[in-house]
Amino acid sequence: MMAFNTADLDDDDDNVMSEINMTPLVDVMLVLLIIFIITVPVINHAVKLDLPKASSAVNDLKPAHVSVSIDADGAVFWDAQPLGQASLPERLASAALQQPQPELHLHADSQTAYQHVARFLAAAHRAGLNKVAFATDPTSP
Repeated sequence: MMAFNTADLDDDDDNVMSEINMTPLVDVMLVLLIIFIITVPVINHAVKLDLPKASSAVNDLKPAHVSVSIDADGAVFWDAQPLGQASLPERLASAALQQPQPELHLHADSQTAYQHVARFLAAAHRAGLNKVAFATDPTSP
């Protein structure tokens, strides 16, 4: 029910005074405020538990790396040990079977023909090795 001011209805002007009574609105707001004050601590209530402690260190297994060098004549060195062209596929296949697979760091002489490097990369790919890195000299221009 809306409350209207009827004091001026006796006049002949037929003007209705339409003022809203703010008291019920304030009462509703106070009731809502009290409801929120009561319910917020209940919502945030949590069960206290004493959880077990555990360490969560990351188990970082870095794969071994193999240094493969190819000199200007096309000779291949596996970890600084000379390796013949016949035993290269066998050595690459045994490295491919290791878990995790080792990273091959390829050091090629600047005068090495691309044919020797391409032959090595093809043999590594056929053996199933996925990680081959090219080593360069950072000080050269």
